[in-house]
Amino acid sequence: MKGVHVGIGEYCVSGHTDEVIKTFALGSCVAVLVYDRAKRVVGMMHIALPDSSVNPERAERSPGYFADTGLPLLLMEMKKRQAARQSSWIKIVGGSNIMDNNHHFNIGKRNVLAIKKYLWKNQLGIIAEEVGGEISRTVSVEVVTGKVLISSGGKSWELS
Repeated sequence: MKGVHVGIGEYCVSGHTDEVIKTFALGSCVAVLVYDRAKRVVGMMHIALPDSSVNPERAERSPGYFADTGLPLLLMEMKKRQAARQSSWIKIVGGSNIMDNNHHFNIGKRNVLAIKKYLWKNQLGIIAEEVGGEISRTVSVEVVTGKVLISSGGKSWELS
């Protein structure tokens, strides 16, 4: 299978069944995964911050960097590929508390809440999540099957 890598603030939507979409080192960042089982189309976005108002210029250049500008874009791209709500699922991974021992910024938690708030507002639900804690995660999804694998600290597991 061919690997496609998604960096911080980037996204990928693919219907190529020979691809695996992957993003690395999710600390406080959150990967949003959308998969249409019928069309075999997957979308992944690597979100770094919850709200684009902190840096509108960056949001203009890289909308996927922020939950509020990235999620509408990801869902629009899925829709362009004829992904349908009734045959799709959403999963999220990441949102850890890394290097914030006093929980002063809570960026991971704020990212997760911003994502959930946007999805709820649009009548979309998450069927599985692996969020929080104090670990960095890498996540991949196979386009052909929708299988989601998470790895951290030399271990890997499936998010079903």
